[in-house]
Amino acid sequence: MKLDPADISKAASASAAVFEALRSAIIDGRLEEGEPLRQEEIARRFNTSRIPVREAISRLEEYGLVKTQRFKGAVVAGLSADEAAEIFDFRALLEPEIIRDAVPRMSPELLASARLHCEAFAGCKNPMEWGVLNREFHDALYSASALTYFREAARSAMDRIDRYIRAQLVMSDGMERAEREHIAILTACEEGDATRAAELTKAHVQAAKTSLLAHFPVLTRS
Repeated sequence: MKLDPADISKAASASAAVFEALRSAIIDGRLEEGEPLRQEEIARRFNTSRIPVREAISRLEEYGLVKTQRFKGAVVAGLSADEAAEIFDFRALLEPEIIRDAVPRMSPELLASARLHCEAFAGCKNPMEWGVLNREFHDALYSASALTYFREAARSAMDRIDRYIRAQLVMSDGMERAEREHIAILTACEEGDATRAAELTKAHVQAAKTSLLAHFPVLTRS
Protein backbone atom coordinates (compact mmCIF):
# COMPACT_ATOMS: atom_id res chain seq x y z
CA MET A 1 0.00 0.00 0.00
CA LYS A 2 1.49 3.33 -1.11
CA LEU A 3 0.89 5.33 2.04
CA ASP A 4 3.48 7.22 4.01
CA PRO A 5 3.50 6.06 7.64
CA ALA A 6 2.66 8.68 10.26
CA ASP A 7 2.11 8.77 14.00
CA ILE A 8 -1.29 10.33 14.60
CA SER A 9 -1.88 8.77 17.98
CA LYS A 10 -1.91 12.23 19.58
CA ALA A 11 -3.77 14.04 16.82
CA ALA A 12 -6.88 15.98 17.78
CA SER A 13 -8.89 13.85 15.36
CA ALA A 14 -7.24 10.65 14.27
CA SER A 15 -10.21 9.82 12.06
CA ALA A 16 -9.92 13.13 10.18
CA ALA A 17 -6.17 12.66 9.71
CA VAL A 18 -6.62 9.16 8.29
CA PHE A 19 -9.47 10.37 6.08
CA GLU A 20 -7.36 13.16 4.55
CA ALA A 21 -4.37 10.86 4.03
CA LEU A 22 -6.44 8.20 2.30
CA ARG A 23 -8.40 10.78 0.30
CA SER A 24 -5.19 12.36 -1.02
CA ALA A 25 -3.70 8.98 -1.90
CA ILE A 26 -6.84 7.97 -3.81
CA ILE A 27 -7.10 11.26 -5.68
CA ASP A 28 -3.47 11.32 -6.81
CA GLY A 29 -3.48 7.65 -7.79
CA ARG A 30 -1.15 6.22 -5.16
CA LEU A 31 -4.04 4.01 -4.12
CA GLU A 32 -5.36 2.49 -7.32
CA GLU A 33 -8.85 1.46 -8.34
CA GLY A 34 -9.80 -1.84 -6.70
CA GLU A 35 -7.00 -1.74 -4.13
CA PRO A 36 -8.16 -3.12 -0.78
CA LEU A 37 -8.04 -0.90 2.30
CA ARG A 38 -7.03 -3.21 5.10
CA GLN A 39 -7.90 -1.62 8.42
CA GLU A 40 -5.18 -3.38 10.40
CA GLU A 41 -2.44 -2.28 8.01
CA ILE A 42 -3.67 1.30 7.86
CA ALA A 43 -3.99 1.50 11.65
CA ARG A 44 -0.44 0.23 12.03
CA ARG A 45 0.95 2.77 9.54
CA PHE A 46 -0.71 5.61 11.43
CA ASN A 47 -0.06 4.24 14.91
CA THR A 48 -3.72 4.31 15.81
CA SER A 49 -6.54 1.87 16.55
CA ARG A 50 -8.93 0.46 13.97
CA ILE A 51 -11.79 2.68 15.16
CA PRO A 52 -10.65 5.95 13.48
CA VAL A 53 -9.65 3.96 10.40
CA ARG A 54 -13.13 2.44 10.21
CA GLU A 55 -14.67 5.91 10.61
CA ALA A 56 -12.41 7.35 7.88
CA ILE A 57 -13.26 4.55 5.45
CA SER A 58 -16.97 5.05 6.15
CA ARG A 59 -16.64 8.75 5.26
CA LEU A 60 -14.73 7.90 2.09
CA GLU A 61 -17.55 5.57 1.11
CA GLU A 62 -20.04 8.41 1.57
CA TYR A 63 -17.91 10.52 -0.79
CA GLY A 64 -17.91 7.74 -3.38
CA LEU A 65 -14.15 7.16 -3.17
CA VAL A 66 -14.47 3.73 -1.52
CA LYS A 67 -16.90 0.87 -1.94
CA THR A 68 -17.44 -2.39 -0.08
CA GLN A 69 -17.07 -5.61 -2.07
CA ARG A 70 -18.09 -9.08 -1.04
CA PHE A 71 -15.12 -11.11 0.22
CA LYS A 72 -12.76 -8.12 -0.24
CA GLY A 73 -14.18 -5.54 2.14
CA ALA A 74 -13.44 -1.87 1.46
CA VAL A 75 -11.65 -1.12 -1.81
CA VAL A 76 -10.83 2.02 -3.80
CA ALA A 77 -13.86 2.75 -5.99
CA GLY A 78 -13.59 3.07 -9.73
CA LEU A 79 -15.79 4.73 -12.33
CA SER A 80 -17.56 3.55 -15.44
CA ALA A 81 -17.58 5.74 -18.55
CA ASP A 82 -21.22 6.63 -17.88
CA GLU A 83 -20.43 7.65 -14.29
CA ALA A 84 -17.49 9.76 -15.46
CA ALA A 85 -19.69 11.49 -18.05
CA GLU A 86 -22.34 12.23 -15.42
CA ILE A 87 -19.76 13.77 -13.08
CA PHE A 88 -18.50 16.04 -15.86
CA ASP A 89 -22.05 17.06 -16.73
CA PHE A 90 -22.61 17.90 -13.06
CA ARG A 91 -19.43 19.98 -12.97
CA ALA A 92 -20.49 21.78 -16.15
CA LEU A 93 -23.62 22.93 -14.32
CA LEU A 94 -21.95 23.94 -11.05
CA GLU A 95 -18.59 25.46 -11.91
CA PRO A 96 -19.78 28.15 -14.34
CA GLU A 97 -22.15 29.43 -11.66
CA ILE A 98 -19.40 29.35 -9.04
CA ILE A 99 -17.03 31.43 -11.13
CA ARG A 100 -19.85 33.76 -12.25
CA ASP A 101 -20.49 34.50 -8.58
CA ALA A 102 -16.77 34.74 -7.79
CA VAL A 103 -15.60 37.22 -10.44
CA PRO A 104 -17.12 40.39 -8.91
CA ARG A 105 -15.60 39.42 -5.56
CA MET A 106 -12.06 38.74 -6.80
CA SER A 107 -9.37 40.95 -5.27
CA PRO A 108 -6.13 41.89 -7.05
CA GLU A 109 -4.31 39.65 -4.57
CA LEU A 110 -6.50 36.66 -5.43
CA LEU A 111 -6.05 37.22 -9.15
CA ALA A 112 -2.29 37.49 -8.69
CA SER A 113 -2.32 34.20 -6.79
CA ALA A 114 -4.42 32.55 -9.51
CA ARG A 115 -1.96 33.72 -12.17
CA LEU A 116 0.91 32.17 -10.24
CA HIS A 117 -1.00 28.88 -10.10
CA CYS A 118 -1.74 29.17 -13.82
CA GLU A 119 1.95 29.71 -14.60
CA ALA A 120 3.00 26.86 -12.32
CA PHE A 121 0.64 24.50 -14.14
CA ALA A 122 1.89 25.65 -17.55
CA GLY A 123 5.54 25.31 -16.56
CA CYS A 124 5.35 21.95 -14.80
CA LYS A 125 7.07 19.02 -16.51
CA ASN A 126 6.21 16.42 -13.87
CA PRO A 127 2.93 14.65 -14.76
CA MET A 128 2.51 13.53 -11.15
CA GLU A 129 1.98 17.19 -10.16
CA TRP A 130 -0.43 18.20 -12.92
CA GLY A 131 -3.59 17.17 -11.08
CA VAL A 132 -2.67 19.10 -7.94
CA LEU A 133 -1.67 22.22 -9.88
CA ASN A 134 -4.88 22.09 -11.92
CA ARG A 135 -6.95 21.92 -8.73
CA GLU A 136 -4.99 24.77 -7.14
CA PHE A 137 -5.67 27.04 -10.12
CA HIS A 138 -9.41 26.40 -10.15
CA ASP A 139 -9.69 26.49 -6.35
CA ALA A 140 -7.99 29.88 -6.28
CA LEU A 141 -10.59 31.34 -8.65
CA TYR A 142 -13.55 29.64 -6.99
CA SER A 143 -12.48 30.66 -3.49
CA ALA A 144 -14.01 34.12 -3.94
CA SER A 145 -17.48 32.68 -4.48
CA ALA A 146 -20.06 32.87 -1.71
CA LEU A 147 -21.75 29.70 -3.05
CA THR A 148 -20.21 27.48 -0.40
CA TYR A 149 -22.53 24.50 -1.01
CA PHE A 150 -21.82 24.64 -4.75
CA ARG A 151 -18.09 24.78 -4.06
CA GLU A 152 -18.21 21.78 -1.73
CA ALA A 153 -20.24 19.77 -4.24
CA ALA A 154 -17.81 20.67 -7.04
CA ARG A 155 -14.88 19.69 -4.83
CA SER A 156 -16.42 16.28 -4.15
CA ALA A 157 -17.06 15.77 -7.87
CA MET A 158 -13.43 16.61 -8.63
CA ASP A 159 -12.29 14.14 -6.00
CA ARG A 160 -14.06 11.37 -7.89
CA ILE A 161 -12.57 12.23 -11.26
CA ASP A 162 -9.15 13.74 -10.47
CA ARG A 163 -6.95 10.68 -10.95
CA TYR A 164 -8.50 10.03 -14.36
CA ILE A 165 -7.96 13.63 -15.44
CA ARG A 166 -4.25 13.43 -14.67
CA ALA A 167 -3.94 10.25 -16.71
CA GLN A 168 -5.86 11.83 -19.56
CA LEU A 169 -3.53 14.86 -19.55
CA VAL A 170 -0.57 12.51 -19.91
CA MET A 171 -2.06 10.43 -22.73
CA SER A 172 -3.44 13.24 -24.90
CA ASP A 173 -2.77 16.83 -25.89
CA GLY A 174 -4.82 17.81 -22.85
CA MET A 175 -2.00 19.69 -21.16
CA GLU A 176 -1.55 22.21 -23.99
CA ARG A 177 -5.29 22.65 -24.36
CA ALA A 178 -5.78 23.10 -20.61
CA GLU A 179 -3.02 25.74 -20.53
CA ARG A 180 -4.75 27.77 -23.25
CA GLU A 181 -8.14 27.44 -21.59
CA HIS A 182 -6.78 28.36 -18.17
CA ILE A 183 -5.24 31.55 -19.57
CA ALA A 184 -8.50 32.48 -21.30
CA ILE A 185 -10.54 31.92 -18.12
CA LEU A 186 -8.06 33.89 -16.03
CA THR A 187 -8.03 36.77 -18.53
CA ALA A 188 -11.84 36.99 -18.39
CA CYS A 189 -11.65 37.11 -14.60
CA GLU A 190 -9.00 39.83 -14.66
CA GLU A 191 -11.21 41.85 -17.01
CA GLY A 192 -14.17 41.42 -14.67
CA ASP A 193 -16.24 39.63 -17.31
CA ALA A 194 -18.19 37.11 -15.23
CA THR A 195 -20.36 35.92 -18.13
CA ARG A 196 -17.35 35.21 -20.32
CA ALA A 197 -15.56 33.45 -17.47
CA ALA A 198 -18.61 31.25 -16.91
CA GLU A 199 -18.88 30.38 -20.61
CA LEU A 200 -15.20 29.52 -20.84
CA THR A 201 -15.35 27.42 -17.68
CA LYS A 202 -18.26 25.40 -19.04
CA ALA A 203 -16.44 24.86 -22.33
CA HIS A 204 -13.29 23.87 -20.41
CA VAL A 205 -15.15 21.18 -18.43
CA GLN A 206 -16.92 19.89 -21.53
CA ALA A 207 -13.68 19.66 -23.50
CA ALA A 208 -12.05 17.73 -20.67
CA LYS A 209 -15.03 15.35 -20.64
CA THR A 210 -14.73 14.69 -24.39
CA SER A 211 -11.00 14.04 -24.16
CA LEU A 212 -11.25 11.79 -21.11
CA LEU A 213 -14.07 9.66 -22.53
CA ALA A 214 -12.09 9.20 -25.75
CA HIS A 215 -9.27 7.67 -23.69
CA PHE A 216 -11.40 6.03 -21.01
CA PRO A 217 -10.96 2.37 -22.02
CA VAL A 218 -7.19 2.83 -21.79
CA LEU A 219 -7.33 4.77 -18.53
CA THR A 220 -9.18 1.97 -16.75
CA ARG A 221 -7.27 -0.95 -18.23
CA SER A 222 -5.38 -2.95 -15.62
